[in-house]
This record gives sequence, structure tokens and C-alpha cells, in this order.
Amino acid sequence: MVRSRTFSTARASRIAEADSVAVIGLGRFGQALALELMATGTEVLGIDAREDIVQGLNGELTQVVRADSTKEEALRQLAVDGFDRVVVAIGTDIQSSILTASLLLRMGVPQIWAKAVSDAHGQILTQLGVPHVIYPEHDMGRRVAHLVRGAALDYIEVDSEYAIVKMQPNSVLLGRRLGDTNLRQAHGVTVMAVQRGGQSWCNADADTVVEEGDTVLVAGPTRKAEGFGQLR
Repeated sequence: MVRSRTFSTARASRIAEADSVAVIGLGRFGQALALELMATGTEVLGIDAREDIVQGLNGELTQVVRADSTKEEALRQLAVDGFDRVVVAIGTDIQSSILTASLLLRMGVPQIWAKAVSDAHGQILTQLGVPHVIYPEHDMGRRVAHLVRGAALDYIEVDSEYAIVKMQPNSVLLGRRLGDTNLRQAHGVTVMAVQRGGQSWCNADADTVVEEGDTVLVAGPTRKAEGFGQLR
């Protein structure tokens, strides 16, 4: 049964019709996700079973309600089946995560993202048919490991074999046209963009000359991009 003073079926339906996302589970990951979506102009319906969490987020999200997401009646009353995108951010209760994801699939929600806290959890979600299974702690651990061992300012792993590295320019780049550096042949990477003096990022091309104090985005196979980021 849905329990929240702020609950409105009609309002939830209107949210679902907009550029919106339902986030189920408002722990640290779910809250961070929901608040970031709000900051980018996305309307967010937040759902959690804990009254203190719901009350703490009242006014922060488009609508936040207390409900048991393992009950199909509660999800239907909240018009969750009207959302194109739903995130199952439940992490501490694996059974609730799996039951919620199963209900969303049965209700025909087309785009579901579900947080997995272990390989076994992720495998079950995948076997159920969840289209997007994410591993926030695992992915963050890998990202931080690359930052710790290299000279990168930031690191994004596009997949297991390709990455984008944010770095200060090394001696290979400084004072030279990118077209003259032979980067792809010599190092297997490409400079995608350059930021100068804290200004906006600009797409890089063959005529771009990288200067001291610039910041660059370098893309390529993971080991090559990381290795290039370690060159001085």
C-alpha cells in the first residue's frame, strides 16, 4: 500500500508523460542519481520504503513517495508503468531489487536500469531480462584505480577495451600541430578536445596546437590511452 502525504496518482501520471525518470530506492546512489537528474531538468519520481528518506527529500524531487516497490498494486498506483525510464537503485535488499525489476518487466516498462551489488546479483537481473545492469561500486573502483596509478586528471572507461583520459599535455603534444604528432600511428590514441585557460572545451583537429597549461581529452584503447597519459 502506498503511504505518503505527498502522494497523488494524477500527479504521478503527469510526471510520467514528461521528460521524466522514476528512481526506486533512494539510498546514497539513488539520491545522487535523482538529484543530478533534477539538476539537468529531468522530472523525477522518487520511491523508497523508508519514511525518513522520503521526508528528507521532500521538495528536492518533483515527487517523492513512500511505497513498497515489491507490490505491483503500489507501482501501478504510482503510474510507474507510464514511465519510459525507471531506475532500480535498491542495493541493500537484493530480494527487493530482483522482485521490483521482475514486476517492472512484467508491467512492460521499456527502459530499466538496475543497480547490482555483486556479480551474482547482476547475473540474476540479466537473466530476468533487465536491459541495463549497472555496477556503480565496481565501476567506480576501476575508475579510481586508473586515476591512482596514472597521471590522468579524470578517466572514463567507455567499455572494457576503450577509454577517454583527461590529462595535462605531455612533451609529445606541447607546441606542435596535432596533425604533425603522428599520434594514432605512434601511440594508438587521438586527442578529441582541448580546454585552454579554464574556458569551454573545443574540438581538436589537425591544426590545433596544444600549449602549456592546456587540458586535453585523449581517447583510445584502454592500455594505450592510459600509457599515453603517463608519458611526460
